[in-house]
Amino acid sequence: MATTADIRKGLTIQMEGQIFVVADFQHVKPGKGGAFVRITLKNVKTARVIERTLNSGASIDIVRVDVRDMQFLYQEGDMYHFMDQESYEQIPLGKELIGDGTKWMKEGIVCRVSFIGEQPLSMEVPNFLELEITQTAPGVKGDTVSGSGKPATLETGAVVQVPFFVDQGDIIRVDTRTSAYLDRVKRA
Repeated sequence: MATTADIRKGLTIQMEGQIFVVADFQHVKPGKGGAFVRITLKNVKTARVIERTLNSGASIDIVRVDVRDMQFLYQEGDMYHFMDQESYEQIPLGKELIGDGTKWMKEGIVCRVSFIGEQPLSMEVPNFLELEITQTAPGVKGDTVSGSGKPATLETGAVVQVPFFVDQGDIIRVDTRTSAYLDRVKRA
């Protein structure tokens, strides 16, 4: 059994019947009384953040999390089907588990899926994707004011702001964490 001395950022623990990731922690030794650990926890299912205080040396339940690279194959209703890159096993994940990542789902991308045993816990899309613009207004010559842009719809359905010189059919690189345009990809 682990104790509060084993706590570190990113550790997955079970507390109060739920699974949490340690977002931050602080060991406190006051001048009077016993030492304690103040921890900030993020619920992996609800993303809600809570704070707890534990006595120094208290037992904690560490949960072993396996992370696998899985390729997105196709969508069927609210289910997204992925294939394990090593075992070629296919599993469906629900829309609620994927969350905001649904707007970046393109067939063939490799995502990181976290598991507790065989139960999927969370899914992360790659930080950067190259996607084609399917719809955007044409740029107007001379309209190059810095800092401004136009909305563009990508092949996955996501909408991002792009510079005026980017046209429909162009392939762009996007940061999926911020939904920000990074650059235009040169065609080979």
